[in-house]
Amino acid sequence: MNKTNKPNIAVIAGGDSSEFVVSVKSGANVLKAVDSAKFSPWLVQMQGKNWEVFKEGKKVADIDKSDFSFLLNNEKIAFDFAYITIHGTPGEDGILQAYFELMQIPYSTCNVHSSSLTFNKWICNNYLRNLGVVMANSIKLNKGTAIDVNTIVEKLGLPLFVKPNAGGSSFGVSKVKELSQLEEAIEKAWIESDEALIEQFIDGKEFTCGIVRLQGEKVVFPITEVLPKNEFFDFEAKYTPGATEEITPARLPKHLFEKCQQLTSEIYDMCECSGIVRIDFILKNETFYFLEVNTTPGMTATSFIPQQIAAMGKTLQEIITQIIEDKLN
Repeated sequence: MNKTNKPNIAVIAGGDSSEFVVSVKSGANVLKAVDSAKFSPWLVQMQGKNWEVFKEGKKVADIDKSDFSFLLNNEKIAFDFAYITIHGTPGEDGILQAYFELMQIPYSTCNVHSSSLTFNKWICNNYLRNLGVVMANSIKLNKGTAIDVNTIVEKLGLPLFVKPNAGGSSFGVSKVKELSQLEEAIEKAWIESDEALIEQFIDGKEFTCGIVRLQGEKVVFPITEVLPKNEFFDFEAKYTPGATEEITPARLPKHLFEKCQQLTSEIYDMCECSGIVRIDFILKNETFYFLEVNTTPGMTATSFIPQQIAAMGKTLQEIITQIIEDKLN
């Protein structure tokens, strides 16, 4: 029973990937943005089999996984909605989404199919390439496979990028400039995922664009231009203050700004996305090369999505309120 009659909202953070710490920051920022005049927000932190409820920074209960509820002062509190801010597994790959489908609890993100499709970069790339989306050429190597560096470089050239195929994070990503670095980079990616994705290097600028569907209408956010001071936008560049210059809205001529937003909107539909999604691109000449779909993008105070929402003249609270109300109705 909810005595206040305000829907109980679980903001879910943590997870089992290397981005646990970032997810906790995203969760804290989303929790702050849930309108407590309309909803009762609770932080749920997950790691492995530990699912814990926090209020004002203190653990108050364990989650009963049989129905996603908890006991507080002998009163059972059931959740009406789940806002998922886990980067990586189990919040970005469809596992948690399947659980909420079984529990019949509405949630903020893409559904099971869309989440698992976009989480596996190799499968998502081949699916979108088939639909005409332009992207770098790539090769996938399963963990333990013999590494033939010469053949890889013959096919993709140098430099190239090596990244975990399914990690939902910036860990394990390397830019390889010399043949001698390739094997080590592949093994580094295998630490994060059983499959390494090796991609041709596209020499261009990086852009990222957020999008959400609210009341059946897509809202495409302003684009952010990403200028890392490192070689590329790695984990350090992503989360070290001052390591990356981020310009929102991006300094693009109108036709390219609109082209990127249009492409973002098309990919959102192709992947049957839901909730806030961020899509990354590299611009070379006048072509946007698709990089990846992020279905639980970073929501820390300095992340791209909150920047883009602010640039639209909206607040994170307004957008999150609409997402929750849409899914509850």
